[in-house]
Amino acid sequence: MSRRLHLTKFKELNIEDPFFDSLKKGYDGFPNWFASKLEEDVYAVIDTSHVLSGMVYLKDETGSVDDTDPPLPALKWLKVGTLKIEGRGTRLGERVIKKIFDTAISRKREGVYVTVFELHATLIKLFERYGFKKVATKTTTDGTELVLARIFSDVSGNSLLDYPFLHTKNKRYWLLAVYPEYHSRLLPDSILNNEPEDIVRDVSYTNTIHKVYIGRTSLMSMSPGDLVVIYRTSDNRGPAYFRSVATSVCVVEEVRSKKDFPSIDEFLEYTKPRSVFGEEELRSQYLSNKRLYVAKMTYNVAFHRRTTRGVLMDEAGISEQPRWNFRELSNTQFQKILELGKVDARLIVN
Repeated sequence: MSRRLHLTKFKELNIEDPFFDSLKKGYDGFPNWFASKLEEDVYAVIDTSHVLSGMVYLKDETGSVDDTDPPLPALKWLKVGTLKIEGRGTRLGERVIKKIFDTAISRKREGVYVTVFELHATLIKLFERYGFKKVATKTTTDGTELVLARIFSDVSGNSLLDYPFLHTKNKRYWLLAVYPEYHSRLLPDSILNNEPEDIVRDVSYTNTIHKVYIGRTSLMSMSPGDLVVIYRTSDNRGPAYFRSVATSVCVVEEVRSKKDFPSIDEFLEYTKPRSVFGEEELRSQYLSNKRLYVAKMTYNVAFHRRTTRGVLMDEAGISEQPRWNFRELSNTQFQKILELGKVDARLIVN
């Protein structure tokens, strides 16, 4: 059964839903707070049977945050006001993290903070994985919470801790093709306007920030930190010049070949949660292909404007040959593709 993260209003949610029981138990003022937010936006995770299993409320704040110890500096903050996800082993938490970052960038926030009780160790670990640090505590009648914050100007140089920002200095750039039948299931925020939303499913490979690309073309020339433009090939409903599009940028974490997986079980453990291929297809690829390459990448940016093959050729100067399945791009070509895709300049770290 599919679950989707979508924007709604508090008034569309029922506070008597059992989903809210733990929040009402943990926060004495939750019912009154909820009632005060009825006309405000909230992201909710609801399945096809209308069962609520997650929500995240995001609020803009400007200035210092004085109800923490110590206070947080005066910035344009995005506060994660309420966050609850009922995990089902589908890595939905990573999809929510990406939504938080995307919202902060689109609203031109300078940092994000969240308060969380220390007992929620898994949630804390998730935030820390993507650069959040414990910077303060907040004490109310409900108890003392940790304050985790990520200030965007504090750049570490580590591509994961700095996610979703793109480090472009002294990097190599690549164009990598993905077939339409896999593209939007793997990269849900890069779905095309003419594709049905129900192809985006609540499964690990869709939700995870960490994607795996598997192919027989050697990917070993890529290195950690390299930047990859994802190119969705034509759906054969018209000329590729108009139907093939660049949609996203990923960052390479690591690249492996078949010999790096001594057994099929190790190959499956590594690829299955992050690949659109099912277990049987993964087994078949491992057993039948002597040449097999796996690129693990973070999914950082979905273009605001999909750029067709024709525009990439005419305006970014990408030649028709060599083939576009996997090829290196120049810095000039890469920067032009970001411009054409209307990528927020704040995401680029030189």
